[in-house]
Amino acid sequence: MTQPPFFHALSDVQSTAIGAGTRVWQYVVVLPGAQIGQDCNICSHCLIENDVVIGDRVTVKSGVQLWDGLRVADDVFIGPNASFANDRFPRSKQTPAKFLQTVLEAGASIGAGATILPGVTIGSQAMVAAGAVVTRAVPPNAIVVGNPARIVGYVDADRNQAASAGPVSAEVGAQPTQVSGVALHRMPRVLDIRGSLTVGEFDRSIPFAVKRYFMVFDVPSMETRGEHAHRECHQFLICVRGSCAVVADDGRNRQEFLLDRPDVGVHLPPMVWGIQYKYSADAVLLVFASHHYDSADYIRNYAEFRQLVGAAA
Repeated sequence: MTQPPFFHALSDVQSTAIGAGTRVWQYVVVLPGAQIGQDCNICSHCLIENDVVIGDRVTVKSGVQLWDGLRVADDVFIGPNASFANDRFPRSKQTPAKFLQTVLEAGASIGAGATILPGVTIGSQAMVAAGAVVTRAVPPNAIVVGNPARIVGYVDADRNQAASAGPVSAEVGAQPTQVSGVALHRMPRVLDIRGSLTVGEFDRSIPFAVKRYFMVFDVPSMETRGEHAHRECHQFLICVRGSCAVVADDGRNRQEFLLDRPDVGVHLPPMVWGIQYKYSADAVLLVFASHHYDSADYIRNYAEFRQLVGAAA
């Protein structure tokens, strides 16, 4: 049986656009234009302005103010005393014609005391740590901490340390992973008094014909690259100097690999979402690709990627 919304006697709810099962507790002020979905929980001492849209099953803990321009999707958690801004240059008695829109996508979590600057999008299932200051967009599934917030991990990514673990003489060849089609490759490594050598052969240790290569270097440590999938292109990644982390995601499983040796590479086939981050200051990432550059081959929106792999399945 559908339950009507509950408003505590000490709340001031002026909006009528509030879904069934939502609970609004004491000392909450909801202005007339606000829209709140079903089965939400708005804890005490919150303020929700007019141009605010909240989805279903959202939790807003105590001491939160949701200002004009905020869009909150389904299943979002907002921790106590989290702060949202909607004006980059606020002045007393000066109101912009339109406030910047800040978006919290489905399933995102905002930790206690976090600060979200205006015009920022927090991606689906992302986690913002308590006290973090978010100054720019957070990708889907990312975990961010600090001031300014930086990515330190990805939700549900199994961290596989095989790239850095074990003796140099470990068995050469491909090791399957939890992500469909993704393999971790160990190439031959030869050591002698003159130095070290590692070698790979196209169509053998690198499992496709190569038409293009590129190198990524001088990446600030807090930056994230990749964040896309390819429709047809295969890629093979080797960190030939320094280290970086690679996250592979097939839409069901997500796994992280540390590349910190030039005799180890990761093969990312088509329709796998790839992310590179945690670059060391001296990192040089070499990438071999099976296709020439084609912007139409890229899938840059994670929600679209999930839809495509779901349809293929």
